[in-house]
Amino acid sequence: MSSYDLIVIGSGPAGEGAAMQAAKAKKRVAVVESYERVGGGCTHWGTIPSKALRHATQLLVELRRHPLLSNSVEPPHVPFARLLKNTDDVVRRQTTMRRSFYERNQVQVFKGHARFTGPHELNVAAPGGVVETLSAKAFLIATGSRPYRPPEIDFTHPRIFESDTVLNLDRDPKSITIYGAGVIGCEYASIFRNFGIKVNLVNSRDKLLSFLDDEIIDALAFFLRDQGIIIRHNEQYERIEPLEDGVVLHLSSGKKLKTDILLWANGRTGNSQDLGLEALGVQADHRGHILVNDSYQTAAPHIYAAGDVIGPPGLASASYDQGRAVAMHLADGSCPSRSAHVVPAGIYTSPEISCIGRTEAELTAAKVPYEVGHAQFRSLARAQITGQTVGILKLLFHRESLELLGIHCFGDQASEIIHIGQAVMTGGNNSLNYFANTTFNYPTMAEAYRVAALNGLNRLF
Repeated sequence: MSSYDLIVIGSGPAGEGAAMQAAKAKKRVAVVESYERVGGGCTHWGTIPSKALRHATQLLVELRRHPLLSNSVEPPHVPFARLLKNTDDVVRRQTTMRRSFYERNQVQVFKGHARFTGPHELNVAAPGGVVETLSAKAFLIATGSRPYRPPEIDFTHPRIFESDTVLNLDRDPKSITIYGAGVIGCEYASIFRNFGIKVNLVNSRDKLLSFLDDEIIDALAFFLRDQGIIIRHNEQYERIEPLEDGVVLHLSSGKKLKTDILLWANGRTGNSQDLGLEALGVQADHRGHILVNDSYQTAAPHIYAAGDVIGPPGLASASYDQGRAVAMHLADGSCPSRSAHVVPAGIYTSPEISCIGRTEAELTAAKVPYEVGHAQFRSLARAQITGQTVGILKLLFHRESLELLGIHCFGDQASEIIHIGQAVMTGGNNSLNYFANTTFNYPTMAEAYRVAALNGLNRLF
């Protein structure tokens, strides 16, 4: 029996972060991965392929809209399946790179399904029936999550998809209904609409992405509708009727939506089943999310859990940090505190959304005296040059101390732009004056920070 200091179950961002950090601390580490290649759902079915697909459709949109090309060049028709094939190349490069991380750091990777047989032992059932027993002082469950599948929906039907299986789409649909208007639903609505597909986006709530700042939500809803996406709020599904020539979504309100295909994007479930956790006292909630304390320990203190399997925020970046925090706690008992307010969120709709810190609604509820600074992308020279003039950078700051309280960005490169604000918010000079008094390259999108800061200062009296 092979013995280790730490065995990590899952090789996604949380698992990789923990394995690399523990290896650097001279711990003997092994990783168990049930899939044939390392990288986890983030690499193979989630973040990487969906963002690569988004980039490909964005290129087609820019080609159609570019003033130098739109009137003289007929935009090529690229089959949807070919766009998906392009994502395979990105995934393959990512997998090769990540496999090298484990090799360089002498972390052994076992292929197969892990199941605990005791507090410090587990079996790895490899393809072909070979079972290997491993032991460790500590374990990390980093098995990620999967799309939630209601049992009454036939996901084997060739016209019904969820966010994993949609990456196998082998046809060019003319229309799609997306049930679920969370991050995944909104991102895929943008992707399919950019490809020229008619989109129904069905939301069970009264507004999109309610965790965002209201002004950003309004901007997103307006722009999605402006692109031609039909958004239906406060709707609940009653049943799904698959047909040979399409899918009919029956809503509780009596509406019937028929489209070529349907994408179910309503929730995710933690991959905590069939690991033998119950016998160890490790608990999961009704969505399969494992319960942990502030140090990511389960009810069994030597068994940790991190990443999507413990629930929100469900961000690859946050999952990687959680994995590193587990390895630090294992090494010396420390566990870096990571407030949700200093973790940026990136949403890859078209245009992008990114934010960090608190929203206006949160500050109002807490009775914090704040003010707002805006920079409209249409007024920035760089945006005018690139033609990406849809967007806004919004700074929320304390009226008296000028401390930055929240940064919200909607527009091209928002997920990149946010990191400038993040560095200031989490550094030692968290003040609106930093942006007002800093010289930025011209023309750049970063200049939006200076424009927004001066706009905010002008609101003070």
